[in-house]
Parts: sequence; structure tokens; C-alpha cells
Amino acid sequence: MSNPAALPSIAWIGLGIMGSPMAENLLKAGYPVTGFTLEQDKLDRLAAAGGTAAGSIAEAVKDADVIITMVPASPQVEAINYGPEGILENARSGALIIDMSSITPQTSVDLAKNAAEKGIRVIDAPVSGGEAGAIEAVLSIMVGGEQADFDAALPILEALGKVIVLCGPHGSGQTVKAANQLIVAVNIQACAEAVVFLEKSGVNLTAALDVLNGGLAGSTVLTRKKDNFLNRDFKPGFRIDLHHKDMGIVTDAARNVGAALPVGAVVAQLVASLRAQGDGGLDHSALLRAVERLSGAQV
Repeated sequence: MSNPAALPSIAWIGLGIMGSPMAENLLKAGYPVTGFTLEQDKLDRLAAAGGTAAGSIAEAVKDADVIITMVPASPQVEAINYGPEGILENARSGALIIDMSSITPQTSVDLAKNAAEKGIRVIDAPVSGGEAGAIEAVLSIMVGGEQADFDAALPILEALGKVIVLCGPHGSGQTVKAANQLIVAVNIQACAEAVVFLEKSGVNLTAALDVLNGGLAGSTVLTRKKDNFLNRDFKPGFRIDLHHKDMGIVTDAARNVGAALPVGAVVAQLVASLRAQGDGGLDHSALLRAVERLSGAQV
């Protein structure tokens, strides 16, 4: 670390599949990072990478200039921010919270309002790119909040992602993230249907996916998930459980603004059916399993 005093101190809350490699990328960029999460092995991993493990949220955030949160859903965002042990009661006035969780736009709006009463600034900054994007620091980061706070956060976000855009006021990042999850789920579903169709037709699947990905049917989804389909490897980069949560967010938010999502609604139900089949812990490319079951395969 060349000159740690020059960089803001960071508290990182939530060191999961995404949070751990992201926090490590900040350490590599020279930022001092103090982390808290519920799993001891993740705290050990942070310490081994040069970070500091804290015993509680309060301890992690008390001296931090910037607090980054990366937890699964709205209830967890509320749990870590509110109450006597939460971020808002224990962070110092003037601190900046960057919430990188994917939650409802309303949760982000409410958090910003409640934090402002304590003199704490907030931006919502959910990400797209999955585990690979987190590890490689090439995430897309969609931000909602004030321009000045976005500008303050930008150098930090640049250590985590590649495309970083302020999309509008508080909650806007979450709205764009919801749209992202809609497109990704429908795209995976279309790929899954194509895979089952191709296999049942007896063509060389590897060759077929290669040529499809070189044309208009090509996509980042197909590039990232091709091997998952070919090898039936559904080790989670992004769990079905989380995509189920996100499809609930987008269908609910769309209903609130009067937007019809007919295909999205169907894919939301297919994601829900996968969970009901016990596949919630698998990667979202496991939508392939739902198509296989519908096509008569014993999965």
C-alpha cells in the first residue's frame, strides 16, 4: 500500500460469492478494507487478502469513510442498516453508503431518506456480470443517487467494474438492475430451449452453439453460460433463488408503473418452478433443467 492515508477507508458488509472477490479487488487497488459478514471462513479469507475482519457491523463501520454493502435482498439491507446495531446508528455523519445489493427500488429510496436524517449519504449501485465479472473487476454498475455522491464513489467503483453509469435519482440503479435481470432470465430461457431442441435433433451441440454465438443470436449470456449448458455444470455463479427474488422485483415494479411484461411473467414462473423442484441453489443456467423436464427428460 503506497500511501493508505490518501485513500478513503472502506467498511464492507456482506462477503458472499460477489462480495468477497470485490472486496479483494479494492485491497489490490490499495484501499484499507474492514469487513463484516456472517461466515467466519469469509472473514478469514478477507484477512488473508490483507483486509481487517470486524466482529460486528458497528465495529466495521464506526471509522469508515465509505460503507459498501452487498447482501442478498431487501430484508437483509434493512437488517444491516436499521436498529441499534445497524449501519445508520453506528456510522459517522458524512459517511457514504454504497449499496451494491439488488433490492426493490423503494427500499433504496427509503434508505436514502432515512440515512439523510443522520447526515449519511447513500447511492444504490447494483451490479451485473456475476461471479466472473466480480473476480475480473469488469462488472456493469448501475447507480441511483446524487451526482456529487456518484462522483465521490466513482474511483472506488472503477476498481470493481468497467461500465459505471449514473441512471437517475435514488432507486434508479435498482430499476435498471431489475430490467437487466428480466433480459438475462429471458435470454437464458431462450438459450435453454434452443439447447434442448438442438440435442433432440441430434446435431453437434458444441458446433451449433459456436455458430449461433457468432451471429445475431449471440449474447454475453450465451458466451458466459455455454459451458454450463454443454457440461450440465450448474455450480452457482448466480443462484436460481436470487433470480427468483429479482423476477419478483421486476414483475412487481412493472405492475406499479403500468408496464406489461408478458414473456417476463412466463419466465418468472419457470424460475419459480425450478425452485419448487429443489433447484434453487443451482446457477440460473439450470433453467435448462426446467425445459428438459417439460420435454420429457428425467432430470
